[in-house]
Amino acid sequence: MDEQLKQIGERLRGLRDVLDIPVDEMAATIGIDVEKYERIERGEVDITISNLMKIAKKYGVSAEELMFAEAPKMRSYSVTRKGQGLSVERTKAYKYQSLVSGFVGHKADVFIVTVEPKPEAHKFYKNTHAGQEFNMVLEGSMELYIGGKTITLEEGDSIYFDSTQPHGMKAVGDKAVRFLAFTVE
Repeated sequence: MDEQLKQIGERLRGLRDVLDIPVDEMAATIGIDVEKYERIERGEVDITISNLMKIAKKYGVSAEELMFAEAPKMRSYSVTRKGQGLSVERTKAYKYQSLVSGFVGHKADVFIVTVEPKPEAHKFYKNTHAGQEFNMVLEGSMELYIGGKTITLEEGDSIYFDSTQPHGMKAVGDKAVRFLAFTVE
């Protein structure tokens, strides 16, 4: 994971260099202070998928290029075979596998997310981003915090919600949860 964070940081620094973007502007784009943003570029701190999407949208690049160093190529359709989507481990607990990374200009982001269980004291990492989100549990179970409530979702359950509301999820029990996450602005 540490190597992936460093690579994402290098790509962000490269984007900033190519487009001559001041570090304070990049930090302001995602609503954090300059010191934390610089730590992201050094690969010391993780950056959320939603913040990568904000940067990608503002500066006209694909989020896949920032996450995976690979630009989408397909314009008519894109097939992602089982287990073949581009993957990135966002933290020790979260792994994202993109299912739409090959399609140029996709309007939605679709991932299979795997969340490893943490000790019971683990708190929700809350996130917000523009648009709406759909999650469907494929394996295991999870707790989803949204709008001040905690909802337990089991295999086969799904939820659709306003992703501008603070939300977060964690695996329930001692096995990982895998779920389909579909976001659209």
